[in-house]
Order: sequence, then structure tokens, then C-alpha cells
Amino acid sequence: MNEHSKVLKQYFGYDTFREGQEELVESILSGQDTFGIMPTGAGKSICFQVPALILKGITLVVSPLISLMKDQVEGLNQAGVHAAYLNSSLTAGQYQKALGYAKEGRYKIIYVAPERLVTEHFLDFALQADISMLVVDEAHCVSQWGQDFRPSYLKIVEFIQKLPVRPIISAFTATATKEVRDDIIDILLLQNPKVVTTGFDRPNLYFAVQAPKDKYASMKNFLELHAGQSGIVYCLTRKYVEEVYEKLMKDGFSVTKYHAGLSDGERKKNQEDFIYSRSEIMVATNAFGMGIDKSDVRFVVHYNMPKNMESYYQEAGRAGRDGEAAECVLLYAGQDVVTNQFFIENNNENQELDETSRRMVAERDRERLRKMTFYCFTNECLRDYTLRYFGEYGSNYCGNCCNCLTQFESTDVTEIARGIVGCVESSRQRFGTNVIIDTVHGANTAKIRNYRMDGNPHYGELAKVPVFRLRQVMNHLQLYGYLNVTSDEYAIVKLTEKSVPVLKGEEQIVMKLAKEQEHPAKIKGGRDEKAKRGRKEAAAGFSKEEFSEREERLFGRLRALRTEIAREENVPPYIVFSDKTLVHMCIIKPKTKEAMLTVSGVGEFKYEKYGERFLGCVREEEI
Repeated sequence: MNEHSKVLKQYFGYDTFREGQEELVESILSGQDTFGIMPTGAGKSICFQVPALILKGITLVVSPLISLMKDQVEGLNQAGVHAAYLNSSLTAGQYQKALGYAKEGRYKIIYVAPERLVTEHFLDFALQADISMLVVDEAHCVSQWGQDFRPSYLKIVEFIQKLPVRPIISAFTATATKEVRDDIIDILLLQNPKVVTTGFDRPNLYFAVQAPKDKYASMKNFLELHAGQSGIVYCLTRKYVEEVYEKLMKDGFSVTKYHAGLSDGERKKNQEDFIYSRSEIMVATNAFGMGIDKSDVRFVVHYNMPKNMESYYQEAGRAGRDGEAAECVLLYAGQDVVTNQFFIENNNENQELDETSRRMVAERDRERLRKMTFYCFTNECLRDYTLRYFGEYGSNYCGNCCNCLTQFESTDVTEIARGIVGCVESSRQRFGTNVIIDTVHGANTAKIRNYRMDGNPHYGELAKVPVFRLRQVMNHLQLYGYLNVTSDEYAIVKLTEKSVPVLKGEEQIVMKLAKEQEHPAKIKGGRDEKAKRGRKEAAAGFSKEEFSEREERLFGRLRALRTEIAREENVPPYIVFSDKTLVHMCIIKPKTKEAMLTVSGVGEFKYEKYGERFLGCVREEEI
């Protein structure tokens, strides 16, 4: 067994690396700059933590959020690794003490906030320290074209240039388009980096989009079907968080909340209530979740549509980190688009950019919002749509999303498409989507009369076609490039090269339409037998879906023991052992130390801390 495999087993309890991990570890250990693009839950931290324990000196991990640092340092200390974090959550005394310990060489891994890097006290330490590697976690934050640009990340390059010896630089992110990846490499000045992309697919996640008339009633129905499970409900604004939280409290759900308007103390308490499983459901804005490695989140519901695919996939990806089946449901409403547009036009987060750059960022954000909106309307495979967005191409059928599990029929919409494209042409490409749809449908509104669109040759031409169908066809034409929409705030519909064959009647337009599209189903559990089979076949690792009654009972006892230990040590239950580790224990039913060490997630350090107690639990159940 090579050294990095020994470290993986000794400290983290795993016998083998997951896809891409060993390649990244070996690249770092060879001294090469390294860039890993791996989906949420794929095990990015292992890729830099394992080499950090082998490299001679200290590894610095630049991380954007306090919660992310705290969670990872807690997990490392539980595994027997000396680690610390340096950020604004520490008092001046605590910071100086931690820095003192760092100078003494007590820590192999130190997490640091980017704005701390170039401060006098930290530089005083760093210039004297033996820094083997600098890790840039959440590396998309360095790119102004990324979905979460943070100007403080630009200090990383300034810091590296001040060091007497350049360390190995490694960077990791979960969601980045090719453009953002190239930007990260350029900004961080990575030298001939080894770039590993493991693929963005998370086969164990079921994806669904719904547009219910009553969002709350549909969500409540979904939550009732998932009673006793841990999940996150994301909302666009604080107001939505408060409203949904109050309703769920009133309806008797085990729920807490998180948004920037709460005090630091309340946010901390609520976050811990969720992580420690004292509250089953977290209702939150997107301020919650980055770096929260809670492995047993069984569902993520988006009460509102996020602003881009990067945010959606990162947030949805917080479900099913243990590899077990989980569900990701997005509840769409037209108002979500309006709210996101308002956020884009009133973005105050990039004040450090010049006016030209700010306009370019806003234009990119509007384009991202359009792609996110198309996700909500497409009748194609949702997984395939997402993977294509990130530059991967699949079969357009995953068998584990609401579209793949819905009965569709191919429908010829050529005449409708010709009427819409003709209206855009005859109005000289001056109007937005709503005006075009209202015109071809023959709406008698003040706006249509003021624009004199009631005199357009296509006015009322499609009066017999329902508005929802016109909107579906309009979205299809935009999605597949027959029409384009400008990226400015007015969003004007324009013709493209592909418009010409449609206008001339030379191209047939066929869409997949659900047979009951007029009446979208309420959110159910998302789990008919076909879906269950698809998820089970796709989910990695072990599953408790086919547990016997006896194994189910043992699983309950092991979870109770884990909760007891977590309370004793004041750590989240998943820091002790993940659900996946407990499931594996139930399958193996270890009776000895040797057998327990074969369980995935049980390393030597954790065995010494907890092994005998869990062995005792297994033995008692077997009696």
C-alpha cells in the first residue's frame, strides 16, 4: 500500500479513493500546481488534506466562509489531525494564541480567510513558516465571471508573491464553466497545472421542477411525505424565509431558519440545531450551506428559482452527500424571474469594479438568469440540461428526473413558431417576449394599442392557442437558438440565422410536450417504483432500501449511540460517523476490531475513540 493510501485509511477510514481523488493527490505530491473541478459531495477536501499530511511543511487553505472552516477543522480534529482556523470569529486573544501555536508548528493544516493573508500579523508568521502548499478552496470566488465573485480572493496572488519560496498551489471548485475555469488558472497564475474534472453528475439525486398554483401547499405535501428526514428549503429573500418558517412552525414541523438579517448568535444557534439534527428542516437564503458537510440531507427544496445554474446545482448538491438517494425539487413562479432581475440591476456587491466591468458582470448575470429560466421550462432531461451547461454531454435520458419519468408526446408546433418569429420580424425586433405573445394571441390591452401592435399583420393570428402553450414555444425557440433575447435590462427579442428557415416554412419545429401539461402535478414524493429503481441503480455505495427488520433496528440503535456521543463531545453527529458508515456497519455487522476497520469511514483514530462502543452495540443486537 502506498503512503497516500495508508493516510487515507488511517485518518479517514477509507480503503479506496473516489473518482479523481488519487489523480489529484498524486499530482500535488509530485509538486505540480493542481486544479480540481468536482461536484458538491465528491470529496474535494480529501484531495488536499491527504497530501497535506504527507508534505513536510504546513498547508494553508484559503476558504471564504467561517462555517466552512469550522466544519472542516472540526472533522480533521475528530480524525486525529492537528488543524486550526484563523478568521473574524476568533477574539483578538484567541487569534494571537492560534497564531502562536502555528508558529510553534503545532498545526499541519491551517484554514485562513482571504482578507487575513496580507495582514501584518499573519504575514509575520507566513514569511517565517515552511509552507508546502496553498489551497484555494471555492476557487470560483476569484473570478468576476464566477457566480460568487469575492474581491478579497484577489489578495491570494499578492500573498503568494510575498512568500520567499513559492509553495505548491492547488485550487478546487464544484461549479465552473470552461470560461470561469480558464479565468481561475490565469488569475491565480497557476504554472502548467494538472486539471482534473471528475464530471458534474450526481446520479443519486432526483431532480424535479414544478409550477404549482399554491407553492406552500405543494411543499407541505412533500414535507409530510418525508417526515423524519433532514432537508433544506431555500428561499430568495429574507421575507420568504420568515413567511415559510412561520407557516411550517404553525403546521407543527421541526424547523429552523437562517438569513443575514438574524443576529450572529441566532444564526449560529439555528445552524447548529440543524447540523446537530435538533431541527429537521432548515429554511434559508443562499447565505446558508457552503461548507456544511451534513451528509444525511435527504432533500433540498427551492421555494424560489435561484439566479443561475451554478447556484442551483451547488445548493441542490447539498442533498445526498452520503451517496444515498435524495431529492431536489424546484418550485417555479414567474415572480422569481422578476425578483432575480431586480437583484441583478441593483447589485451592490461589486463596487470595487469600474463601470464598464460592472455592466459586463450584469450582462453575464442576465444571461445566466435566462439559462436558469430555461431549465424550469425544458421538457428535456433535467440532468442532461445541467451537465450540458457545464460542458458535458450525455444521452438526454437519465431515468431519475421528473421529465424522464413523465409521459411526453412529440408535437408539431411549426405554425405557432412561424407566427411568433413572423411577429418579431414584422415589429422590426423592437419588443420583448410578453408583447410578442400578447400580439399573436390578440390581446386588447392598453400597451398593445399604444405600441400599435393591434395593427401588426400577425395580430390575433394564434388567438386559439392557449397563452401557456405560446410561452412554451417561445421558450423553446429561445433555448434552441431560433430567437435570441438581448442581455440588457429591456430583454428585446431578436432574430437569428436560424430564424430564416422558420419564416420561409423550410424547417419543421417539433417539441416534447407532456400529455397533461395544462395541469402540473403537485409535488409528490417523486418516488414511483421506476424512479426508485433508477435511483438505486445510480446511487453509489451501500443502500438501506433493502434492510431487513433486524438491520433497520440495528441502524436505529447505532444512530442513537452516535447522537449520544455527539452530545457528549458537542460535535455534529455526522462528524462522529456518517449515515453511510452506519449503513455499512449494519451490512457487515462487525464483531472484532479487524472487522470494524473494514467499514468505510472507520479509521484507526476513530476506532480508538468510538470503536468499542459501536462494536458493543452490534454485539448486543446480535444476541
